Amino acid sequence: MTTPAQRRRVAELLGREPEGDFEVVVDEAGDPVVIRNEPLLSDGRPMPTRYWLVGEVPRRAVGRLESLGGVRQAQAAVDADELSGAHARYAAERDAAIEESYSGPRPSGGVGGTRRGVKCLHAHYAWYLAGGDDPVGRWVAEQLAAGLDTESFRPGTAGSRRIGTAGSSRGSAGSYRIGTAGSLRGSAGSTVLP
Repeated sequence: MTTPAQRRRVAELLGREPEGDFEVVVDEAGDPVVIRNEPLLSDGRPMPTRYWLVGEVPRRAVGRLESLGGVRQAQAAVDADELSGAHARYAAERDAAIEESYSGPRPSGGVGGTRRGVKCLHAHYAWYLAGGDDPVGRWVAEQLAAGLDTESFRPGTAGSRRIGTAGSSRGSAGSYRIGTAGSLRGSAGSTVLP
């Protein structure tokens, strides 16, 4: 359940009011990092992007990675069959959240609304942070952990947030917490992420 304070904060992070219902599924000290969108917006339009990266610091870091050619690099680095499987799992989870009796337009595609390939590193990374088995999200985490230097994110320096994987034992103050909603893996404990 989304609280009014979470809704206000997500609107602030997005720079606009959210157009549908969502749940905060990853946060950092209570500040939303990843939201899980309902598959249909309030007006009934399909919402193909189930997981949305809203946290300011990780969003900027992933944007910087994209600006350095990250989409192309991820496409080349990730096994095509593994990526195809991720798209299918993502779509199946999203589609399962729509009532069977619903007869209107439905979202299509997998991660970020695409059926194959890599479209948006933010969408892949958001799903990965929420516990999704996403090879592109994992690749993004590896790139950020390897030391991608952005204006406000410098992994490996004092006070920075380090990336771990679900179930990692590298906890610290300020680590991201994976929510317990739905079928999210790693709901116990914390996961250290940027």
